[in-house]
Amino acid sequence: MKGLGIIGLVMIVLGIISFAYQGITYTKKEKVVDIGPIHATKDTKETLPLPPILGGILLVGGIALMVAGRSKG
Repeated sequence: MKGLGIIGLVMIVLGIISFAYQGITYTKKEKVVDIGPIHATKDTKETLPLPPILGGILLVGGIALMVAGRSKG
């Protein structure tokens, strides 16, 4: 089954990325002042943390799917 192997590989890559970056950072724009033609915004950076256990689960699950795909196919 090639499908399991591909899904397993994707999960392994996502697990490695999760370990490497430890979170997703994004920028949020907030409107501070809006008076007629004058507009002021504020940019704030926020981080969505990714726990290391998530990376471990993705790695182990990906390896398991690759082994299952190899034994069936």
